[in-house]
Amino acid sequence: MTMTNAGGRRRPPTIHDVAREAGVSRGTVSRVLNGGHYVSPAAQEAVNAAIRRTGYVVNRHARSLITGRSDSIGFLLTEPQERFFEDPNFNVLLRGCTQALAAHDIPLLLMLAGTEDERRRITRYITAGHVDGVLLVSSHSGDPVAEQLREAGVPLVACGKPIGLGSKVSYVAADDRDGARDMVKHLVSLGRRRIGMVTGPLDTPGGVERLAGYREVLAEAGIEADDRLVASGDYSRASGEAGAEQLLERAPDMDAVFVASDLMAQGALAALHKAGRRVPEDVAVGGFDDSSAAISANPALTTIRQPYDRISAEMVRVLLAQIGGEEPAAVILPTELVRRDST
Repeated sequence: MTMTNAGGRRRPPTIHDVAREAGVSRGTVSRVLNGGHYVSPAAQEAVNAAIRRTGYVVNRHARSLITGRSDSIGFLLTEPQERFFEDPNFNVLLRGCTQALAAHDIPLLLMLAGTEDERRRITRYITAGHVDGVLLVSSHSGDPVAEQLREAGVPLVACGKPIGLGSKVSYVAADDRDGARDMVKHLVSLGRRRIGMVTGPLDTPGGVERLAGYREVLAEAGIEADDRLVASGDYSRASGEAGAEQLLERAPDMDAVFVASDLMAQGALAALHKAGRRVPEDVAVGGFDDSSAAISANPALTTIRQPYDRISAEMVRVLLAQIGGEEPAAVILPTELVRRDST
């Protein structure tokens, strides 16, 4: 439907046009737009149909003046900007959260804060009320952002359990420890006994929990722990390559390696190839995430699948519930072992 003004020019449809098209009052349209309270199902359907026919778009600025809300959500990544483009997991989470919020007609703002100055500016922007809530990705221990936002009363949901904040902050996480256990059990079942690990950052919940799962299974299998078989990484491809090189130097008899992310596992595969080790004949390799890096690796990676679609949807659900007044909540989702050619 085309709207024209007195001069014959097209103009955007207004709430009055919607009301006239639906045959209801302007107040009824306003109540539908603000949640549908005290509106009959028939009137709500008539208004929604009129919105579709007229092409009416909500004036978010005007509505925010009335409701005190921005009608937008922040997706905050507290990592260096280059990590966002290197690690495929962040893009998958961003896409999933964007789609989940689109069902509520809420836009998502990407915020990158990899330095102390960037975190300070972003925190100031958020606490000024420019977003209604925050989806926080990759929170390191000692990073003050989560605590500052919580203290400021900003609704917040973290991807992974923030270290040191416990039940004070909502979070959604895959079961990192159980996933790591499944991978190491798989490697043990193949007869591997000198199993190394390249960990994630040990100031993150995933880094800590995946290392714990690795150690638990070795102990249960009667395999003596050997610190020479553990190297640290930061989830980057380069750190995976460097970690595998360290393990080969310290423990040349290593016959398997669990790498705490698929991207790092790509780097580990490169190190093994340079060292002349065959995968999986000489060294079996397991990753974590089931990201695009697992499929593109050569050979394709056996890995632990994180349910990113469910993680994204749950993060959005928990955040919107918190914005609506509910208490913080925690959701832990199961992982799955995916077997491919690297083991």
